[in-house]
Amino acid sequence: MQNYTAASLLWLAVFLGCQQTPPPDPVATIEGETMGTTYHIAAVTGPAGPQRLTKIHAKVDELLLEVNRQMSTYDPESELSRFNQAPAGEWFPVSSELIEVVDAARQISDATDGAFDVTVGPAVNIWRFGPDKKRKEFPTDDEVAQATALVGYQQIEIQADPPALRKAQDDVYVDLSAIAKGYGVDVVFELIKSEGFTDFMVEIGGEVRATGLKPNGEPWLIGVETPADQVRKYDLVVGLRDKSLATSGDYRNFFKHDGKRYSHTINPKTGRPVEHDLASVSVLFENCMLADGYATAFLVLGPVEGYNFAQEHNMPVFFQMRKEDGTVETKATTAWQQYQLN
Repeated sequence: MQNYTAASLLWLAVFLGCQQTPPPDPVATIEGETMGTTYHIAAVTGPAGPQRLTKIHAKVDELLLEVNRQMSTYDPESELSRFNQAPAGEWFPVSSELIEVVDAARQISDATDGAFDVTVGPAVNIWRFGPDKKRKEFPTDDEVAQATALVGYQQIEIQADPPALRKAQDDVYVDLSAIAKGYGVDVVFELIKSEGFTDFMVEIGGEVRATGLKPNGEPWLIGVETPADQVRKYDLVVGLRDKSLATSGDYRNFFKHDGKRYSHTINPKTGRPVEHDLASVSVLFENCMLADGYATAFLVLGPVEGYNFAQEHNMPVFFQMRKEDGTVETKATTAWQQYQLN
């Protein structure tokens, strides 16, 4: 048994305390709620510690509130809601940010021959996936036909200076829910970057953008969810660096009617939920706004046409198809392979 004097015990305690106290955690996190979901930000803070990130938490919240004020269909006073209520044929003044998102949506619509179309709002609403949750009736064929007659991204005109939108029919209704979260990721990403951070990750409702590396030199590891209605499981991990990852799927927002499953993803050309076996699509892109929009476009295009489009355009895309026996079949484009870790 060793003998220590009181002085030596005190020194030993101080020495061990110095040795065992870990340095400040170089990765800090902040989180909150936005757009009907949650957001998470992780950043390498260095010697300054977590307070370097927490200082800008309020700025992040205010920025996301502004995006919501511009683009939400759930807020009747948002810019987008007021445009949706405006009459046809008149230029309606909006923010340059709203113009940026609508213009990006048009680019995806042009590229995919209308598989992505933000004017699908009337059809989304009659299928009970929009802001009006009071509707309980299953849509009739006539209602679907009427809603589909209002769909067509060509009915929206864009004016950059001064920023304004104009629509061709009174009841044309724009829904940006398939691209606004990605845009939100991008604007928060730019805010964090402007504050001097070089290694960080921003996630809103499953859409992610990351840059730099973690302290251990690895890219940011992002799990891709396997389609399942009742549980969350991740069988695939992506190493994300200087890229965005967006996933669109049918396994969280759907309903069943007479034993048939109806997805929240509406085909703009039919006005009805998609009916193929593609359950989830994950897309890698430079910015999250386009990754978000293309993920929805591929979910509309389906496992064959979508895969062929992505392969032809050398896009990193991962497809998950639901089989009749309940298992999931996967297929990835050639460009996806370099990012997949398992």
